Amino acid sequence: MKSFRIQLIATLLLCSWAGLNFSCKKFLEEDPKNQVTITNFYKTESDAIAAVNAIYAYLNSVDNFAVGGNTAGVYHSSFWLAIGLASDEMLNNQLGASNFDQLSSFSHTSMNPTMEEIWGMHYKTISLANIAIARIPGISMNAALRDRLVGEAKFLRGLMYFNLVRMYGEVPLLLEENNPMLPNKASVDAVYDAIIDDLDDAANALPLNYVAGSGRGRATKGAANAMLAKVYLTLKNWEQASIYAKKVIDSQEYELWQDFADVFKLSSRAGKEAIFSVGFGDANGAIIFWEVGQFNVRLLPRELSVEGVQNSQGWQFPTMHLYNQFEVDDRRREVTFLTEINDPNGAYNIRPYVKKYWDRPMEPQGNNSSNDFPVIRYADVLLMYAEAENELGHSNVAHDYINEVRERARFNGTTYANAVPDYSGLTKEQFRDAVLKERMMEFVFEGHRWFDLARTGKLETLVPVAKPGVVPAARNYLFPLPQREVDLNPNLTQNTGY
Repeated sequence: MKSFRIQLIATLLLCSWAGLNFSCKKFLEEDPKNQVTITNFYKTESDAIAAVNAIYAYLNSVDNFAVGGNTAGVYHSSFWLAIGLASDEMLNNQLGASNFDQLSSFSHTSMNPTMEEIWGMHYKTISLANIAIARIPGISMNAALRDRLVGEAKFLRGLMYFNLVRMYGEVPLLLEENNPMLPNKASVDAVYDAIIDDLDDAANALPLNYVAGSGRGRATKGAANAMLAKVYLTLKNWEQASIYAKKVIDSQEYELWQDFADVFKLSSRAGKEAIFSVGFGDANGAIIFWEVGQFNVRLLPRELSVEGVQNSQGWQFPTMHLYNQFEVDDRRREVTFLTEINDPNGAYNIRPYVKKYWDRPMEPQGNNSSNDFPVIRYADVLLMYAEAENELGHSNVAHDYINEVRERARFNGTTYANAVPDYSGLTKEQFRDAVLKERMMEFVFEGHRWFDLARTGKLETLVPVAKPGVVPAARNYLFPLPQREVDLNPNLTQNTGY
């Protein structure tokens, strides 16, 4: 019931902020005793905690009160799929999901429902963050907790805008509790300035860590600094990207698991490599509601039914090009992909599917996943630092940090093998290609690939290699604004080419 209360608070606060649209009005009429408004909320410390938890709710939970039916949370089953499909790493196998087919073939338009879902859930999260940022400072409560909660809200708002500006370019920049009903677009520079301000404030307010068992899924100082490193990397501000990545490294709060397989075990959630993750499944002190992830349903093949695995659909799978990037003895290949079915009548091979989110000893039946979604982990920081240092001309440092990630890829479960040798003597341009490939192999289906291809200008050259006949255009360096938003708001103009 606690999880439902958080979702209820989130929905009702949004209703009071945005006005009573059809779904909100219907919901309130069904149970007027549940009415919560800004004026009678935000009174106590527990209200402040619940309000920030409600922001987190939109990262993983299905919005059961959405107009037209359920809408998946930001990291539930749309955002990371769109980023994977619109790249060289993922293909769609979900019958009837034309929205995903279009993204995979770069034929998507402004009418694509996934665009509307991603846009809507990001702005719902932002709306709740705006209210919390405005109201929590006025509550009489523990000052340190108050500052931390505002810092968490600012981190989440900054993260949401970072996703939006990278995907859509110029977007409405709504930073107040009460915003114009028909906002204008803000410039890309203005959005990035707001993101940096939010993440800087968050880094100053958030703790390095939480008491064991109490902070899974909550933002930390390291998470804010890691996201700042990624923001500056995207802006090609190599010096600042290096500075913020090094802050995370020097904090000594994080390290790589020795074995790549340990990254995705349920026992590793909130472990030493996790910088910021969205929790799914059982709570165990995390920011969790009632949702489980769809990783296993979507990614595990139907053929696993002969092994007793239920409800695996194989809706999305990797391109063969992605699979073929891995050396045979790369530990990440074995951990990431499933290629063999243990049929009682005789084992047989299948095309590769992604299994890394499946902790089979703990989740023997497959189904939905209790694993966290890794928004950013320590390997990402190491590779960002290596990339920034290469651009700054510090070749030796760059090689050291990319090789730290490659060393882990050599670990075969007991010892380090000779596969995945260290890089040495690469030119700046060769290193750029090497780190982009390393990120491809390290972060399979973690919601990074389109962003990496877009920021490096590689969409048009690398996607056709993996998807013959599919040729992205210049327009595909941004996604289209949802047509419904453009139709409702005359101040919004559609992105070029859509």
